[in-house]
Order: sequence, then structure tokens, then C-alpha cells
Amino acid sequence: MIVGIGIDFIEVERIKKLVEKSPRFVQRIFTPQEIEYSEGKANKHQHLAARFAAKEAFFKALGRRIRWTDVGVVNLSSGQPQLKVKEKDRFPFTDVHLSIAHLAEYAMAIVILESRE
Repeated sequence: MIVGIGIDFIEVERIKKLVEKSPRFVQRIFTPQEIEYSEGKANKHQHLAARFAAKEAFFKALGRRIRWTDVGVVNLSSGQPQLKVKEKDRFPFTDVHLSIAHLAEYAMAIVILESRE
């Protein structure tokens, strides 16, 4: 049963400006794994924007915010993104489905929360 759906769309330039204005922004919003992954890419802001959108989509699906760093995007060896949530068992869902997409100027994500109960 689907218990939540969220979507978010963001301009890459917005994330770039926030990163350049306040370097602490990155540590406050992203997990160390997300930072390391994005730093290794040619356009790190594009990948940070996609991860930001994934977190926002998750918050919308959940219906509330949690700490930004308590949720993060990791990639399987296949490249498929997954959302990892700390202490997932305290929430009313069992599965998280994530899809992200990005272009040079925009990033978006959709999250579907599912419960087997």
C-alpha cells in the first residue's frame, strides 16, 4: 500500500549559489557519502541538486521534515539511486522508492513510500 508520494524540482544554479555563499550549507544538508559522490563528478552542483530534490521529495511523501542528514541518496553498483533513512523503523513505511533525474540546469526527484501492512 502506498502511504506517501513526494516530488521536487530544483534549479541547479540555486544549489550552486547556496554552496558558494555558505560552504557550511553542504555539511548541514548532505551526508558525507553524498558529498564524496558529488565531489567526484564534473558538475558537482548538478548531483547535489538531485540529492537535495530527493530529500525534499522524501519530506513531502513523509508529511514532515526530519534532519537533512538523517536521509541520504546512495547509488547501487548498477547506478540505481536509493534513499537511506536513519532509524527507518520509527516511520510508517517499509519501502522507499526513488527516482532522480538531472540536466545541466535542473534536477528532480520523486519518492514513493510503501507499507506492506
